[in-house]
Amino acid sequence: MKDYIRLLLNNKEWAEERLDEDENYFVELAKDQKPEFLWIGCADSRVPAEEITKMHPGEVFVHRNVANLVVHTDLNLLSVLQYAVEVLQVKHVIVCGHYGCGGVKAAMGNTDLGLINKWLRNIKETYDKHGKDLKDIENEHTRFDRLVELNVEEQVKNLSKTTIIQRAWKNFELPHLHGWVFDMSTGIIKEIINIESGSEIDSIFKYEFPMT
Repeated sequence: MKDYIRLLLNNKEWAEERLDEDENYFVELAKDQKPEFLWIGCADSRVPAEEITKMHPGEVFVHRNVANLVVHTDLNLLSVLQYAVEVLQVKHVIVCGHYGCGGVKAAMGNTDLGLINKWLRNIKETYDKHGKDLKDIENEHTRFDRLVELNVEEQVKNLSKTTIIQRAWKNFELPHLHGWVFDMSTGIIKEIINIESGSEIDSIFKYEFPMT
């Protein structure tokens, strides 16, 4: 059997199981989506957002990229963020990284990896920003884990620097911002940072909006 055929067969089995539980499952699913959460996660295949949080289709709006980055020039990410915040009006935006992240590990090295060098540069900037504290960590694995956490923290802060989030805080008083790290060795998510709606940010990144 060709590998991809297994996916199609699994899909049919999954659909049948849902219908056995509720004959109107797909009728309701097709009506609309009203997720409360936007999940910005790593593209790593071992970190499926819905599965590790035990959520169902329609409950989490998901965007994934290498090393769960929030880059101010990434129109794909910003489009997802704007739609989730302004149209779906999600209550929470979660950036979830994971220990053992290949993107973070690669950013710690000096190997030329081609095009992805430009993407990983964002993590190198985080390493440089926190360089003193990281270099004080003698154990390489512990330093790696800490950079994973710092990367998540910086991406959540990057969210707060966007006009999308700041405008939403002004108009809707939502969403809350969260930074998490998933530990594949235990299956447990660790909370790294939590920024309440309307929190103060560095003045240089703060925007003023006209009265509406």
